[in-house]
Amino acid sequence: MIRIGVDFGGTKIEAAALDEAGVERARLRAPNPGAYEAALGAVIELIERVRLESGAPPGPVGVGMPGSPSPRTGLIRGANSTWLNGRNFKADLEQRLGQPVRLANDANCLALSETEDGAAAKAGGAVFAAILGTGVGGGVVVDGALLEGANGVAGEWGHTPLPWPGPQDKAPPCWCGRSACLETFLSGPSFAADYARATGRKLRAEAVIEAAGQNDRWAIAAFDRYIDRLARALAVLIDFIDPTVIVLGGGMSNVAALYERLPEAIGPHVFYDGWTAPIVKAAHGDSSGVRGAARLWPLKSADRARAAG
Repeated sequence: MIRIGVDFGGTKIEAAALDEAGVERARLRAPNPGAYEAALGAVIELIERVRLESGAPPGPVGVGMPGSPSPRTGLIRGANSTWLNGRNFKADLEQRLGQPVRLANDANCLALSETEDGAAAKAGGAVFAAILGTGVGGGVVVDGALLEGANGVAGEWGHTPLPWPGPQDKAPPCWCGRSACLETFLSGPSFAADYARATGRKLRAEAVIEAAGQNDRWAIAAFDRYIDRLARALAVLIDFIDPTVIVLGGGMSNVAALYERLPEAIGPHVFYDGWTAPIVKAAHGDSSGVRGAARLWPLKSADRARAAG
């Protein structure tokens, strides 16, 4: 069995075909056109091209995306690509594909992928995966099973407030209509905006990190604030679910200093003593989401047997 997954990102759309062993048979990307009808067409085209390249027969598709479908109405809510909100994305895709579709939040797909055969493989217990990219989100897998919750919003970490705020913790209102959401502090663009507010200089997040490595004191200070805020945010999450492993994905996850500094920064904020858990980078990088999306359709017994050899 070859499973097809789609990672529907804010700037790009990726489709991939995985065989029973998790080996990619095909993977393609295209820019996200940023408009609903055009994006639907881009998804369908990528799926058809990936099927052709991989030799996969028509079949179900998994899609990871920002936000999530309401279990009551089927309409998308909570997507930072706001033109998706209020749309029945699943039904529209199924109508055009003529095949079943499963949708899940992109951070859920990251968590599923990394627990299956990535940085948290065979970890057991609870695994928390955080996306620190254009947006901020979270996903939870418990003993190998994705935790979606009664209303489909489990792990929606990015729109919880920054804990223990101080006078230095100020950000513009979030696009969701609330203030102090983690997304307004911990996304790549928010990190860059924090540096810009302090200096008047507009740089991309990657350039701010590079400037910190060149001893720019303003960039160093911005990164120190970022570490402190991320540590506080993760400490509250640790108090709630005590994860076995924390996996980081998204553009900010590529900053090596996060993994060196976060454990010490988190410690003072965790309620109990002796907290330890590895904080690791997503093994599959920015392709982890598409791999998790493909796995929204579990293998049948015969497929699992073939994969096991």
